[in-house]
Amino acid sequence: MLLAIHPKNPEPRKVLDVVKRLNDGAVVVCPTDTVYAFACSAHQPRAMEAIARLKGTKAHKTNLSLICKDLSQLSLYARAIDTPGFRVMKKALPGPYTFIVPASNEIPKLFKNKKHAVGIRVPDHPIPLAIVEELGHALVVTSVHDEDELLDHTTDPELIHERIGHQVELVIDGGMGGMQGSTVINLTGPEPEVLRVGKGPVDGLL
Repeated sequence: MLLAIHPKNPEPRKVLDVVKRLNDGAVVVCPTDTVYAFACSAHQPRAMEAIARLKGTKAHKTNLSLICKDLSQLSLYARAIDTPGFRVMKKALPGPYTFIVPASNEIPKLFKNKKHAVGIRVPDHPIPLAIVEELGHALVVTSVHDEDELLDHTTDPELIHERIGHQVELVIDGGMGGMQGSTVINLTGPEPEVLRVGKGPVDGLL
């Protein structure tokens, strides 16, 4: 199913429909401020396992991140972050960044493994933020990659639906997506460390 949601003013009725499906254990494809991503509720371990199968890996080995609505919700899933790291996050979010942070005790419950760190995002995109707001807890996400060796990501939601729509509950059409992933910054060490430069600029951030 392809569900068009306004990218700037998400229709509440449609957001509620998505959230109901997520609470029932659905996997959806959702736009972010970077690329389109597989997404499910952080309270649905079977849905996380389904995402891992879609990526062709085991759940405990899949590179899953959490989308939170703000820094306050993010703190539920992260242990105390030092002041320099918090300043970087406050400056960058919401935005196209993934922060690797020390995992709180919630993470082993969610991911069914012994992860000591987790990637967390607060994207600058109304659709995932509206979904997380209504859901009341984080989304588990991982990027949708293209089968074409020359393309890293599929930007057109209609093409995503044609290719994998039968494997997920629905594909949210929020307009054309990006081709560049998020900038990844590690906050688990003594100093913030850029692990991958993506859409989010690094100059003046660290």
